[in-house]
Amino acid sequence: MRRIIAIIKIGENMKFEKVTLDHGSGGKISHSLMTDILLPVFDNPILADLNDGAILELDGRRLAFTTDSYTVDPIFFPGGHIGDLAINGTVNDIAMCGGSPLYLSVGLIIEEGFSMADLERILLGMGSDARKAGVTVVTGDTKVVPKGAADKIFINTSGFGLIPVGVDVGSTKACAGDRVILSGTMADHGVTILTQREGLTFESALTSDSAPLNQMVADMFSASPSIHVLRDPTRGGVGTALNEIARKSQVGVTIFEDRIPLKREVVGICELLGFDPLYLANEGKLLAFVAPEHAGRILEVIRQNEYGRDAAVIGEVVGDYPGRVTMQTRIGGNRIVDMLTGEQLPRIC
Repeated sequence: MRRIIAIIKIGENMKFEKVTLDHGSGGKISHSLMTDILLPVFDNPILADLNDGAILELDGRRLAFTTDSYTVDPIFFPGGHIGDLAINGTVNDIAMCGGSPLYLSVGLIIEEGFSMADLERILLGMGSDARKAGVTVVTGDTKVVPKGAADKIFINTSGFGLIPVGVDVGSTKACAGDRVILSGTMADHGVTILTQREGLTFESALTSDSAPLNQMVADMFSASPSIHVLRDPTRGGVGTALNEIARKSQVGVTIFEDRIPLKREVVGICELLGFDPLYLANEGKLLAFVAPEHAGRILEVIRQNEYGRDAAVIGEVVGDYPGRVTMQTRIGGNRIVDMLTGEQLPRIC
């Protein structure tokens, strides 16, 4: 039999003959898998925008459509479980396109021998999450695979929603002078998963930040239409998400280390274990690029939401170094913030 090998090239010297965990990191290698392999096959203008979801025109209405798959390990963790991530993540991807989420699908791939009690717990949680977000699960599918062919349970969710008139956001729309808002403390989910997976115990009540952000986004647009980019920094974290936006919009982004909200527990654990919180996943936070004259009002509205009380303006769009992200450190230096290289923590969502 003839053997066909797809070689993925990353830069000049990096190539792969097999898929690795790094290809699911959300960082450089994951980005290359999309742009070098998937995009050429399915190439079209909608997909090429590489937003959190597709923005579609249908009979004079604009729709946001998205799909995602969840393989988190462990499936239960402080603050939630794999089902919470599936519902909230899909709701948030629609919201990051400026849409109001309406309907979702749920697909389950279940390993033979999986606990029925755990399955019921996950499904009941998903139902509760859907009601909280104001969305309806209208279709789905279930597959059971032999023991060892999957790891407990994998979940796929898809969804769509309507984009209100006057809302126009996308990864190519960042403008010089825009302020960059982060809606709360960074890396809570990533550190929670890390400590649970490794069996680490600390004197902290740190939990995942998994949450639906659609009402927050709706309130933001009610306060001002001058929101140019929205992104939830999940895999690859804040650092990678900012790089993706900078590259698509061909602008420079400067962030300020002393303005980035972080829980003390997150700082301590990252310092102890050698992780950079800029690249750890978030499941209930958003980045917003907004016009400078409206940044104060939008920030105030975010802070009024239960999931945005620690929001802060962490940076701005600058004219220098298009496509690059830099950080002014607490000691007055400048650091280049690149996309995540390698996999800090696989199967984070």
